[in-house]
Amino acid sequence: MPPHQRFFEQVSRYFDKAAPYTPYPKGLLEHIKYCNSVYHVAFPVRRDDGTVRVIHGWRAQHSTHRMPTKGGIRYAPQANEDEVTALAALMTYKCAIVDVPFGGAKGAVKIDASEFSEGELERITRRFTFELASKNFIGPGVDVPAPDYGTGPREMAWIVDTYMALEPKAIDGLGCVTGKPLAQGGIRGRLEATGLGVFFGVREACDVATDMSDRGLTPGLAGKTVVVQGLGNVGYHTAKFFQEAGAVLIGLAEREGAIHAPKGGLDVDAVVEHRGKTGSILNFPGATNLPSSDDALTLECDILAPCALESQITIDNVDRVRARIIAEGANGPVTADANERLLERNVLVLPDLYLNAGGVTVSYFEWIKNLSHVRFGRMGKRFEEASNRKILRAVEALTAQSFPADVLANVSVGAGERDLVNSGLEDTMVQGYHEIRELALRHAVDLRTAAYISAIDKIGRTYADRGIFP
Repeated sequence: MPPHQRFFEQVSRYFDKAAPYTPYPKGLLEHIKYCNSVYHVAFPVRRDDGTVRVIHGWRAQHSTHRMPTKGGIRYAPQANEDEVTALAALMTYKCAIVDVPFGGAKGAVKIDASEFSEGELERITRRFTFELASKNFIGPGVDVPAPDYGTGPREMAWIVDTYMALEPKAIDGLGCVTGKPLAQGGIRGRLEATGLGVFFGVREACDVATDMSDRGLTPGLAGKTVVVQGLGNVGYHTAKFFQEAGAVLIGLAEREGAIHAPKGGLDVDAVVEHRGKTGSILNFPGATNLPSSDDALTLECDILAPCALESQITIDNVDRVRARIIAEGANGPVTADANERLLERNVLVLPDLYLNAGGVTVSYFEWIKNLSHVRFGRMGKRFEEASNRKILRAVEALTAQSFPADVLANVSVGAGERDLVNSGLEDTMVQGYHEIRELALRHAVDLRTAAYISAIDKIGRTYADRGIFP
């Protein structure tokens, strides 16, 4: 990446734009802005053919104003220290915006996971965990990783198993990482959390009639045309929830290319099934192949959701982007220069540090579950069901009418873990959106600047309350 497009510099530009709207002195602002510490490790791993490969990895802890720090670990061939530092900074601001009591962190291992066997990936993951533990860069009260690009529940299971072997007396050891399988202390709803959070955030934005009218749109998601870049965990669930809400998915992009179906739309599950059979989303029945994956970004649509990697919409292609709403499901998909150009054109940009906070929000719920050693809903689900039945029986007695058995069962059901998790996520995203929108209106700034104002102010107040800065 050329120096003028360095990721951390992009994040810093957004920070510097928002900082003057906060009351904090220069020294505190600089402390909030810069990364506390970065650990770079290089270790050897023996491959299945007997050769040795040196693996490079990083873990950045951007801010310890709240502990533990929190952030995913990605496996990507383009990973580097600048990227990890920028992503850690975004995690700090993201957690602050949605009132999750973590500092920001991020990790990366510089590999293409598709080039390694499962056994090799396990050895890499366990060794990286050992390296983090040896420098106190992991632990339920210190630093809590999670899945990211190229990783998932499998890798998190290897991490927690390795950590527990190194810290056998750690009673809260399961809380050293989130995004785990259910059997390893995971939580229902974590897999789809980021995509569901994107959906909740876009839904709230689209329900504000004046903001939609300013862009020639009607309120609501139903009927709006959507293009999603990335068909991984975030992109898939984002597309799925949009589709279920009545939006029309007209374009999808993945590393192998992009497809476009402007008339009938695409069924995301059918596309995933097609890709599983053929190895590609291309040549999907009823869709047109586009020359490259990047061409999906310039399709005419109401909502464009880049859910892959950073720096996808740049100064080089921004003038060809024809969406009226940009929903940043990925971290940093729009560069700072491109962002300014979009604002000049009155495009509504829903910023990453708010919009994709669903993952860390539900990770927080998982962490709480691990520390409390109690599944959400276990204490109250049956009591709630019994109370609901009593109310329904009282209504029956007063009206001299009986509810059908199926209605009685559906209405009286108590909230389980997934219900409570999704409810908490929805509340977080709804409150977060209207908080940053109110700041945007108060200061006459865009939503991204408002989100940074919110984050800086909350972090600054944390330091002030501790008496560290005036």
